[in-house]
Amino acid sequence: MIQAVSNHRGDVRRLRAALLAASVLGVATPALAAEPDPDPAEVEAVVVTGRRVSEASVAIGTDQATATVSITRDALLSAPAGVTGLKMLESLPGFNVQANDALGMYEFGNSVSVRAFNFQQIGFLLDGIPMGRSDQFGGSPIYRYVDNENLGRVQASAGAGDVSLPSYASLGPIVDYFTKTPDVDAGGSISQTLGEDNLRRSFLRLESGKIGNLSGYVAGSWIKGDLWRGPGFIKREHYEGKVDYAFESGGNLTFQTVHNDYYDYDSPSITKAQYLGTTPTPDTFGRKGRDFAYLGYVPLLAETTAGVKYSNAAYNQYYKFAVNARQDHLYGLSLNKPIGEAFEIRSTAYYEDKGGYGVSPEAYSVSKTSYDNEKAYVSGLTAPKGLQYGLSGVDGIRKGVTVGGTWRTGVHTVQAGVWLEKDDYHRTQARYNTVNGDPDGVPLLNEPVHLQRNYVSTRETTQFFLKETVKLFDERLKVELGFKSTDIDYKISGYRNPADYIAQRRPTITDNWKDGFLPQVGLVYSINSRDQVFTSYSENLALPRGADDIFSAASPTVPGPEPETSQNLEVGYRANRATFNASAVIYYTAFDNRLQSYASVVPGSTTTETFYQNVGAVEAHGAEFSGQWKPELLGGKIYFNANLSYNRAEFENNFGTNAIAGNTLPDFPTWLFQSGVTWEPVDWAVVNVSARHLSDRYTNMTNTEKTDGYTVWNAYVDLGDGFGVGPLKQVKARVNVDNIFDEDYLGTITTTVSTAATFRPGSHRTFQVTLSADF
Repeated sequence: MIQAVSNHRGDVRRLRAALLAASVLGVATPALAAEPDPDPAEVEAVVVTGRRVSEASVAIGTDQATATVSITRDALLSAPAGVTGLKMLESLPGFNVQANDALGMYEFGNSVSVRAFNFQQIGFLLDGIPMGRSDQFGGSPIYRYVDNENLGRVQASAGAGDVSLPSYASLGPIVDYFTKTPDVDAGGSISQTLGEDNLRRSFLRLESGKIGNLSGYVAGSWIKGDLWRGPGFIKREHYEGKVDYAFESGGNLTFQTVHNDYYDYDSPSITKAQYLGTTPTPDTFGRKGRDFAYLGYVPLLAETTAGVKYSNAAYNQYYKFAVNARQDHLYGLSLNKPIGEAFEIRSTAYYEDKGGYGVSPEAYSVSKTSYDNEKAYVSGLTAPKGLQYGLSGVDGIRKGVTVGGTWRTGVHTVQAGVWLEKDDYHRTQARYNTVNGDPDGVPLLNEPVHLQRNYVSTRETTQFFLKETVKLFDERLKVELGFKSTDIDYKISGYRNPADYIAQRRPTITDNWKDGFLPQVGLVYSINSRDQVFTSYSENLALPRGADDIFSAASPTVPGPEPETSQNLEVGYRANRATFNASAVIYYTAFDNRLQSYASVVPGSTTTETFYQNVGAVEAHGAEFSGQWKPELLGGKIYFNANLSYNRAEFENNFGTNAIAGNTLPDFPTWLFQSGVTWEPVDWAVVNVSARHLSDRYTNMTNTEKTDGYTVWNAYVDLGDGFGVGPLKQVKARVNVDNIFDEDYLGTITTTVSTAATFRPGSHRTFQVTLSADF
């Protein structure tokens, strides 16, 4: 019944949004077309200038039919060294980015939400290469594939990315990362960073310069630092390279590669009660507050099973049983070639090889029960000796190709393309003994206690798009009409869970999600050379989030989920003046077939199982503002930037026995504000202070728990622009301070349906110093 109501309401919303978009386009076009031609004297490049000021085309997305903004290279290079490309998104309007540490390096501590969507519903691309799923296990999260020093810019569309961009994850939002092109001159750059918690980071980039038609670079970064709470460290080695061949007749052929080797120790998520120290039973080890962490020593605890020294479940708080390691390799080959004056083609082929593992502890009593359940069906198992070493392995190959063409004739530009991808992913999971069951003992990988998973999942995607852009009224009006078709085949085979081992089955389950017509329409009208209005409407379909978890948790007879779908409508205005530029947008977003873990009766039985199912819909509406201002009265030495977002994201349906219709989505703040002031006192110095504020957030779907809002202040000082010593040019020193006032807050939320959520506290005040130079 819930599903039927949800589908009906979804159809109504879809029709309503489509009619609204049509009316906006239909009414706006003739009205705006009636404007007189601009005075030629006004048609000039009017921009705000400054070393940290973005061009209007970047800052406010001039000429874009959707709300599109960018992070410039200067902004990327002013951020703390080693900050992830994902955490940088917190400077954009509407993006709620949470991280476990100041740099966002701890992968399982990252979360993002924007409008009505979260991290797994945003599409990410790197130089046109789709990044696939953002899952930490088996996915391709963007932060593994970029270093800020190698990026030219980051472009984000909060509501609807261009229909030509390939993604099966996006329900609208798209973030595109563009790496820097190789330099014409030979040389390079180098930097060294020292920071809090024994942070050490080195970066080196070598440029070949232009050699005939060839140019290229190789770059590497090496970073290691202690966890800011608890024992352990994070270590990352990262390498990138690019070779560009420029054709004499125009266009280029580019080969690029990324290699990332990552290793870290985990830190725990904690409840509010643990954070406040108000749990009914005090923590066994006296922990509380933002520094609540795993133990750096093996404690002495009473046996809970006679004769088993390490049977106490609290031994799982020892840090060496919480580890993640990943190795990722990406290769891409791109061709961009004009054919004549009216036609050009672009094609990208890519290949990704990934692997790694994760370690987690399992208490003796849990392992003993699982061992007893499996030992009669699985040969080679060994009885547990104490705390178990839980090992999860991941590996896989993802490969694909995009082919597209652009044809220009008169006022028309026609684009078409196709994307093909195959993603094979292998997952294993088992529990093993250690020597004597000791938490600090060597893992005995020849003594499995019980088996959890050993399956392969495959996704095969075909996506086609067609788009026409028409420029009318002396190119003052641009109309975009397009659609894409998405078809995703899915298959999972093997042991998905312990029940498969016990039943001695290795099922193969298949599913398919597709939609042959997902439209996108947009309009941009230049009122004059300095003002624009724009509007867009789009529909999207995404691969169900966590598809492997969905199909591995339920019985083979349970039907698969419907894909999540969305409708996005936005209307906006842009202004560009000599002392300021700004963009304002209002939006309406809806998505259906929301996935949530839910207990349901297995078809053909009276047994209930908990697995992800489609349970309802979500609607969001709001407004976003972004702008920068350089007032004349301050002599051009000081300028300001600000982003302000208002967002209401609400459930449209009740969930099981939980009356949540009308409730706010957990982890979606109503207000987001970011502002900064930049001072250029002299030619060789830049000083910036910024603040970021989030309003309070609910932590569960029933809205019975919330966490307070917070404000974090950051600053940096850049010294030495234009200074050189011998062969070194642009010798600089930069000091970054994050969380100046040491704000104590709860950041990343692991949301729940109705119970208390868990959190990752925000990190302490951190300092880092970076010395860099070009040569």
